[in-house]
Amino acid sequence: MGCNNLVKMNFLMFLCVLMLLFNVELMNCSVSYDRKSLLINGQRKIIISGSIHYPRSTPEMWEDLIMKAKKGGLDAIDTYVFWNVHEPSPGNYNFEGRNDLVRFLKIVQKAGLYAHLRLGPYVCAEWNFGGFPVWLKYVPGISFRTDNEPFKRAMQGFTEKVVSLLKSHNLYQSQGGPIILSQIENEYGNLRSHLGQEGYNYMSWAAKMAVSTQTGVPWTMCKDIETPDPVINTCNGFYCHQFTPNRPYKPKLWTEAWSGWFTEFGKSSSQRPVQDLAFAVARFIQAGGSLVNYYMYHGGTNFGRTAGGPFITTSYDYDAPIDEYGLIRQQKYGHLKELHKAIKLCESALVSADPIVTELGPKQQAHVFYPVKGSCAAFLANYDPESGAKVLFNNKHYNLPPWSISILPDCKNVAFNTAKVGEQTSHMVMMPSNANIHQWESYNDLSAVDDSSTMSAFGLLEQINVTRDSTDYLWYKTSVRVKPSESFLHGGKLPTLIVESTGDAVHAFINGQLIGSAFGGRKARRFSFSKKVNLKSGRNKIALLSVAVGLPNVGKHYENWNTGILGPVVLEGLDKGRLDLSKKKWTYQVGLKGESMNLASPNSASIVGWMDSKIVLPKRQPLVWHKAYFDAPEGNEPLGVDMHSMGKGQVWINGVSIGRYWTTVSQGQCNGCSYTGRFQPLKCQVGCGKPSQRWYHVPRAWLKPRRNLLVVFEEMGGDPTKISIKKRSVSTVCAQISEYHPSIKSWKLDTVESYGRTQEFRTRPKLHLQCASNQYISSIKFASFGTPLGTCGRFEQGKCHAPTSNSVIQKRCIGKQRCAVVITNSNFGRDPCPNVLKRLSVEAVCSFRTSTHANQTIIHN
Repeated sequence: MGCNNLVKMNFLMFLCVLMLLFNVELMNCSVSYDRKSLLINGQRKIIISGSIHYPRSTPEMWEDLIMKAKKGGLDAIDTYVFWNVHEPSPGNYNFEGRNDLVRFLKIVQKAGLYAHLRLGPYVCAEWNFGGFPVWLKYVPGISFRTDNEPFKRAMQGFTEKVVSLLKSHNLYQSQGGPIILSQIENEYGNLRSHLGQEGYNYMSWAAKMAVSTQTGVPWTMCKDIETPDPVINTCNGFYCHQFTPNRPYKPKLWTEAWSGWFTEFGKSSSQRPVQDLAFAVARFIQAGGSLVNYYMYHGGTNFGRTAGGPFITTSYDYDAPIDEYGLIRQQKYGHLKELHKAIKLCESALVSADPIVTELGPKQQAHVFYPVKGSCAAFLANYDPESGAKVLFNNKHYNLPPWSISILPDCKNVAFNTAKVGEQTSHMVMMPSNANIHQWESYNDLSAVDDSSTMSAFGLLEQINVTRDSTDYLWYKTSVRVKPSESFLHGGKLPTLIVESTGDAVHAFINGQLIGSAFGGRKARRFSFSKKVNLKSGRNKIALLSVAVGLPNVGKHYENWNTGILGPVVLEGLDKGRLDLSKKKWTYQVGLKGESMNLASPNSASIVGWMDSKIVLPKRQPLVWHKAYFDAPEGNEPLGVDMHSMGKGQVWINGVSIGRYWTTVSQGQCNGCSYTGRFQPLKCQVGCGKPSQRWYHVPRAWLKPRRNLLVVFEEMGGDPTKISIKKRSVSTVCAQISEYHPSIKSWKLDTVESYGRTQEFRTRPKLHLQCASNQYISSIKFASFGTPLGTCGRFEQGKCHAPTSNSVIQKRCIGKQRCAVVITNSNFGRDPCPNVLKRLSVEAVCSFRTSTHANQTIIHN
């Protein structure tokens, strides 16, 4: 929102509160809808929204994230409500710290933004157990997300608890607050169709229950075409232009426009080109869409054990416009910001008129909106993924790149094209800090592999039934006696231990020695461990450590899915053949010894006899705790801990869990990526052959100035002395822009007046470079005004090049945090190639400040 809109919105909120205090009828404090859009206080709106999940960042980050979202052109913030963090045990609620939903929403309100509260309470979200608390699984007679009375009672209780809390703080728009929409359930359509009548009954009940809470704002359900009135059904996906609401009087809303994709341990990451994302959004708007929500706008971090899946990484970066650490991701952020400006110029037309669609070519269309006589807005689309097109519209020719849409707020001048990215590219790196980690000490948890146990039973028990998800770890222990006469003891073939598991990982120990590990996958719920074992004569101890990597978050009745070692567990190759151990007596130990002693806590870190890590590390032992101390790094850059030298485990800072780490090498096909054509996660992969996640976000708010405790539990054997704290910052910035030319419509006018809004157009293009706020431009790696080739990091001079290019950019930009250079021949001395459309390409190096420089200098010509 612009400043005027912010003042107007805050005034309306103030007015609504006054009316409430004096019992005046709330005629202007309302949210409703018609087929065109939401109506907020009687006014139709195009809403640009972005998902920011409050538990995936810290309260100290929230205001900065929300203000960056606002500056990026967003009108609203979207968040799930996470049942399992708010009600960790029945009737015991937690709305503090990262879970302070009220505080988060009040920051949204303070910024002058709206909110869409996706209450669920099922959220999916790659979150542990889909957002449900694990205790819910053990409510007698319960069955999740169906026409089941125990589940519906629990769900209604939590829903009403949240609604009541938010009402008590006047956070709904009907009370003058920011919440304009609420969502009940989440992506229910596929499950409903599988469940039949029970699914339909439950969906209808959920909708009725939600409406009965009387929030004064509409409710939504995403991805369910059977959504009953008055709840609005909405779309989620990479593309939603073909989506149609299930009633002609409902607006077309896109609750999840996927900005990227989540990352799994062992898999490469996926990056969605911003040109394609902008194209998808513009295509949805031209087809009558009136609300777009980016999922995610800031993805954040799955701190602690909150990641679900299983096998979802601790990072939930999602290739979002604001990265995991809270830094702006360019070009995605800036290009979408320009898209939002162009859409807002067309807002009055979009919400007032239906488009007239005309064919401009075999794969080209114009969507034209005529709200009143003599005015119009147009979207010119080229759906061809291979070729650009020159189209004739309103007696003028327009060039459309492949797979792109041009937005013309006045049906004449191009304000934006989805494929033409004019924003700089910022390259982020993890840079060394002055946080020296010292005094590494270690403690071996293998002492827990003994006869102690929490319980014993004949047969193999399901893991979550035993642990109640209080830990990732469950020991299965038994023993087997080997006769002295066994042939393998006298030179014969060794027997083989075979373990069938439905867990996520297994570490197998024979007589206290690790013999090997095996791992499952997010889609493979069963896997096998098989290893030849060298047993001894007499009693042999078999200990299997089953490890969870997050509980499932999606699937039909996933509350009934099994986890852990359910067998069979057998020894093959003995003289009598196959020995099935599955039904033997097993002892069970919940969690690790170090967990029971709370070794990650600063208050408990010294209760055991820690050893100098130099003694322990050469043996590369598994199941070892490591601890060390470090001082907080200077500066205010976001921080990450580099875990590349470790294997798999968990890490804590000052007793707070950063999350699970696993440096397994990612698999995939990283073959480059074109923005054209339909996107899907396997199309644009990056990071193949590298750890799925190497750096783990350390919030600065968790640090003290001195002596911060770093604790690591390593399952497989790693070298903690190579762990380091890094600063995340911009290393280089690149920008490209073409010079003015009469045929480029978007450079021709100073301003365009459109339905009460004014958009400023640049009479001469400027190239902008900007480092992070605590950095400055220290050198120019490349600069060429002419016909340079290549992309950021791989620029080359073309046949046409102005020799003064580098010196001009150095003069205007060196030593500054940001600069802007006008693209004209005179700025570079002379025209290096007359009658050729030229461009300026620059790559600049950003460095940390070591002396005082001008903070915000822009060179205007």
